[in-house]
Amino acid sequence: MSKQRKTEVLLQSEKLSLHVPDTRVYTKDSLKAMLDQYGMLYIKPDSGTFGNGVIKVQKLEEGGYRFQSGTRVQTHAAYDAMFQSLERIRPKKRYLAQKGIHLLRHRNRRFDLRVMVQRNPAGAWETTGIIGRLSHPSKIVTNYHSGGTITPFETLLGSHMDAAAQKEFRSRLEKLGVQTGEQLATRWPRLKEIGLDVAVDTALKPWILEVNTKPDPYIFRKLQDKGIFRRMRRYAAAYAPKRSAR
Repeated sequence: MSKQRKTEVLLQSEKLSLHVPDTRVYTKDSLKAMLDQYGMLYIKPDSGTFGNGVIKVQKLEEGGYRFQSGTRVQTHAAYDAMFQSLERIRPKKRYLAQKGIHLLRHRNRRFDLRVMVQRNPAGAWETTGIIGRLSHPSKIVTNYHSGGTITPFETLLGSHMDAAAQKEFRSRLEKLGVQTGEQLATRWPRLKEIGLDVAVDTALKPWILEVNTKPDPYIFRKLQDKGIFRRMRRYAAAYAPKRSAR
């Protein structure tokens, strides 16, 4: 499912729009305009999973431009030269450009959060799990399949807020997940489960980077509390017969 289409539906909600980074269709002009405005962007395929094809692009304060794909970094003095190099390595498919969020760090490694949201047996949206993803030291993406490390929410947020603040922040994320499920269901009413990729910036504001409509629940097996994954499986079993109608 198109990331851009999902973003457009989220932007229709006044509350959710406050948590969606500026995201535009990637072109030479839009990339230049967004770099001038934000300084740092991520470009990514409009469809795809596991962080494949994601590239970080920066306008350097000292002049010039830099982009990183995987562990490979290129620096160019001029925008046109940078863009030409970017086009040579970018997969030839529809891409999006998204305002870069400066992520919180744990032990000097960037991290984000996966918020799992499902319809419960009563049919209501419910946030069933939140887990952290710690980036590989030399990569730009946090995905487990790209070398990221699955880490408990409490471990990652513990160095940024106390236990009471963590509880309040978790509740805020759970509500954000439910609101996202309800909003996307206005366009896709047969949707049963989603996974939000949430970035937390240095001001502790959550940002919805994207929403996966086929989330991988198995990363939650790595949590010490095994009941979280068992509940996900139980909810999935309740709606599984209907999933083919999605």
